[in-house]
Amino acid sequence: MYYGHENSNQIHALNQMYKGIDTPDDLYNALMNVWCEYSCTPRLRSQWTSKNITLGQCSITAFLAQDIFGGKVFGILMQEGNYHCYNVVNNIAFDLTSEQFENEELSYVNNPEQSREIHFARREKQERYEYLKDELKKFLSSKNIYSFDKF
Repeated sequence: MYYGHENSNQIHALNQMYKGIDTPDDLYNALMNVWCEYSCTPRLRSQWTSKNITLGQCSITAFLAQDIFGGKVFGILMQEGNYHCYNVVNNIAFDLTSEQFENEELSYVNNPEQSREIHFARREKQERYEYLKDELKKFLSSKNIYSFDKF
């Protein structure tokens, strides 16, 4: 299970744009059906497998979660110089893609806020984010719970 899941019921969607998604648990469960090799960052695609489905999905997932729940996106500086993104809403941190690190312990305090403008300056990341949103909509629609009239 992802980091912060025990507090998921304290965080709720800002609106019904993604009908059926009310808590981070709901989003996580839906994304388990959506994350794929294509939504994985290109530098990690060769390592992506269905057994490590959250690999390379952090920033696009965190910004999508921000769209749904509000709050801020923060980043943990990793050894290779990249940031691993996660969310904080109402002072509650959650990281829907933390499972990719298995037993590695990450620190979710005192990390810099991340900007979607900087992250999405990379066109491939913006495209992956749009792809993830579209695939989530398709998945929710296939479950007959998604409402398209909200767009």
